[in-house]
Amino acid sequence: MRVFVVMGLVLVALVGCAASGPQPRLPVTPLSILTARGPVHFRVELASNSSEHATGLMFRTAMAPDAGMLFDFHRPTSVAFWMKNTILPLDMIFIRMDGTVSTIHARAVPESETPIYSAEPIRAVLEINAGRAEALGIEPGDRVEHAIFPASPGPH
Repeated sequence: MRVFVVMGLVLVALVGCAASGPQPRLPVTPLSILTARGPVHFRVELASNSSEHATGLMFRTAMAPDAGMLFDFHRPTSVAFWMKNTILPLDMIFIRMDGTVSTIHARAVPESETPIYSAEPIRAVLEINAGRAEALGIEPGDRVEHAIFPASPGPH
């Protein structure tokens, strides 16, 4: 998967970047999403630089139900993703700087080169297996808890 920063910002992943296989596993950290049904928990790989963003989950053939990849852009940024060389269908969860879910792009089509844009500047994108967001009741406005986001302002 290649990630592009849009709206006049620098290209995060070069179009000519030619990954030929999956990147080595990235550091895995816990992540929770507080939904109306209760918290859901994941173990996510953290992609935090342009090289890791460029490769993402490309060429991966399987992912555990509680796994995912969190793309950290470190500051509010408008982005576009595509699914070229990504075999797994994915849900993309776009997350604001404060850790709240902005939007969800469900069931991104494997191998598609059609850009998937963030609706607003975001801090991060969480990719999980397709259909999981709906099955777990994840919706815009839900709070994502992870070390990259500021602590919640109050009790949950």
